[in-house]
Amino acid sequence: MNKTLIKNGTIVNEDQQFQADILIDGQYIQKIDRDISYANANIIDAKGLHVLPGMIDDQVHFREPGFTHKADIRTESMAAVSGGITSFMDMPNTYPNTLTQDLLEQKYQIAEYSSLANYSFFMGISQFNLEEALKTDLETVCGLTDDGLYFDNDQGIMVNHPKFLEKLFKRSPHVISLHSESDAIIAKNTELFRNKYGLDIPPSAHAEIRSEAACLETTSQVIELAKKHQNRLHIYHISTAKEALLLDAGFNVKSKRITGEACIHHLWFSADDYERLGFKIKWNPSVKSELNRQALLRAVNDNYIDIFATDHAPHTLAEKQGNYFESMSGGPLVQHALVALLEFYHQGVFSLETIVNKSAHKVADLYRLRNRGYLKEGYYADLCLVNLNKPWNVTDANSLYKCGWTPFINTTFKSQVETTIVNGTIVYNNGHFNTSTKGNRLMFEKDRF
Repeated sequence: MNKTLIKNGTIVNEDQQFQADILIDGQYIQKIDRDISYANANIIDAKGLHVLPGMIDDQVHFREPGFTHKADIRTESMAAVSGGITSFMDMPNTYPNTLTQDLLEQKYQIAEYSSLANYSFFMGISQFNLEEALKTDLETVCGLTDDGLYFDNDQGIMVNHPKFLEKLFKRSPHVISLHSESDAIIAKNTELFRNKYGLDIPPSAHAEIRSEAACLETTSQVIELAKKHQNRLHIYHISTAKEALLLDAGFNVKSKRITGEACIHHLWFSADDYERLGFKIKWNPSVKSELNRQALLRAVNDNYIDIFATDHAPHTLAEKQGNYFESMSGGPLVQHALVALLEFYHQGVFSLETIVNKSAHKVADLYRLRNRGYLKEGYYADLCLVNLNKPWNVTDANSLYKCGWTPFINTTFKSQVETTIVNGTIVYNNGHFNTSTKGNRLMFEKDRF
């Protein structure tokens, strides 16, 4: 039976909510209409449920190869689909770093046999692999990034090397996605707090060490550089109000040359939460003040922020402990990202249409994904069925991350993802996984920009 018929659901798509059925034929949506009948289809009754395009997460660290004690593509893709994420784009800070075309293709080969979600992998960029990075194929790879490649402290983050970025921007037709913080400001702030506290710097100081100024300085500089060369620049995990206001507030992401995203943790947590959660909410860039959090929420609604992402970066609990310098930055988020966004819907902060736009539609538009990100006839059937009125409490037992913990522990969410469909196949349904099929490699428009 190759056809699936979803009946009686409320579809949220392209700024509309409406009741309709969806007929899926193989991997694709064949028809969307009211009261579809098909005798031999597998029927899913979605009465009382909302049908959303699956979330597309453009920033994850699934840790394979090299750090599989924290996570791997199989475990984290399972967590992702249980949370309504149907596609992801993974960062190059695996081991060895993804700085050659051969290493990049090795990650695709791993995912082909292990990922329940659709997948793409960024090619890493450093000051020493420009020619190799420029070989990256525009149709089969999402883009270039430096995110997470901080192992060589003498090199640091790419935004701190404008001469190299000038060479890259002059020559690259790719989406260039960057982590933006000033190494010099961070180093100066770190020394100040080290002199005051020694090794026992409190978690709350992270927001002052990786400060607003550290983000704003490099973000403003790299935006000006990208404007000079008319590049496609995407700025990861914007964490400050002032950075967001540097961006274009236009709604049409396809027409933008410079875009930015907000991550779930910067929208959900604030500096007030360090006292309760400590280093569990230590991320780079840091979780900052409540004023910045509120401003980011407004920036989403005002379209300065184009998309949502997770920056899912799991570490073991042991790696999150110790003193300030020992505790690693990052945390697991893919399972709880969409339900956290839906909590903002319940609070009256975001509409369902905004959540769908910035978790699916606009991500597909930004990266020029082929036939994904929307509920449209002829598009891949990547979607999830969500019950907006099915409260549940986050526990260790129902958290699926390989690292074994979540910053959302004991949080009660009002919404629950009941079913996730990837390429027309039910891969998750009410706590049960279908691992017999795997996701597809994401493909992109050739003339993307």
